[in-house]
Amino acid sequence: MSIALLAAAVTLPACDVALPEESGDYCRSITFRSLPYTVCTFRADRDDIRLFYADAGDGQYLQFSALADTLEARGETLVFAMNGGMYHEGRQPVGYLRAEDGDRASVNTNEGPGNFHMKPNGVFWLESGRAGISVSETYLEEGRDPEYATQSGPMLVIDGDIHPALNPDGTSRKRRNGVGVSADGRTVHFAISDTLVTFHDFASLFRDRLEVPDALFLDGQVSRIYAPAMSRDEQGADMGPIVGVVE
Repeated sequence: MSIALLAAAVTLPACDVALPEESGDYCRSITFRSLPYTVCTFRADRDDIRLFYADAGDGQYLQFSALADTLEARGETLVFAMNGGMYHEGRQPVGYLRAEDGDRASVNTNEGPGNFHMKPNGVFWLESGRAGISVSETYLEEGRDPEYATQSGPMLVIDGDIHPALNPDGTSRKRRNGVGVSADGRTVHFAISDTLVTFHDFASLFRDRLEVPDALFLDGQVSRIYAPAMSRDEQGADMGPIVGVVE
């Protein structure tokens, strides 16, 4: 279960207000079924997509600014980032995480409360120029050895179908972010809602607008994005895992 410390929460537009269509180098604002989202699209075989958790001294990054500063000192540039998976109160990942600094947790198939344990959950992975999202139990059977991976839940879209537990008439609305991968494993879409949306709304974005066969929920409430090309550097509570793209 992720924490929801919202003392520095991002101000969001009202549900019936659409953001203007605009784009950065990789990211664009879109409106789908009258709800505004930001979608950032990358190629797994071309772009340097990574998972981050802690620096070489084992200090957790916690904020986009700390990660960006560390990369800059190494001669690299953070061009996109987003919270990259659920975490406990101490920011330790709830599920499997293989980040730049190594493995931080193993695959979690336990039963439990909260969104993470809304089965099936899944693993987003990056391996040899391809990306994918596998149901957690399937991921264990596949025997993969990815460069990067993060486990979260629930799955939003599974083989082209919306997760059966996501109610189209659901009333719980939160800010949400997630990731979807194309059928060929080359195109990766990271999306964040720019207003409060239901789980089903968010899953429908991936299935019906982005047209991906598999998508994974990364988190809600604490969700935020770093997209400097769009002048987006959202501040908030400390994070655990971070997914980012580096140049």
